[in-house]
Amino acid sequence: MGTCHCSRCRKVGASTIVFVKKESLIWIEGKSHVGLYQPEPPYRYGRSFCRICGTSLGEILSEDTSFPIAANALDTDFGLKNQFHEFVAEKPGWYEICDDAPQSDVHPL
Repeated sequence: MGTCHCSRCRKVGASTIVFVKKESLIWIEGKSHVGLYQPEPPYRYGRSFCRICGTSLGEILSEDTSFPIAANALDTDFGLKNQFHEFVAEKPGWYEICDDAPQSDVHPL
């Protein structure tokens, strides 16, 4: 789990992300309600959202073996703590980082 401070993540209100492995994601229901916004290059991931309530879901429709989903979309406490901050150079001045997780001006992974 980490926090992205890039303008794209901030604007969808889902800057804290959890990386999941594709094989561990099991759809129970609702996949047909997921919409997708596909950005222009150089951006890599399409942004998924719930067509019913508008909740940002991160990149939950990705075909990659591992991908980020929005932590705020998860209903249960998954027992993780923030492990990194990325794109800190794009962070707005009004946002204060309040943990000791490593910080990077770019994507650290």
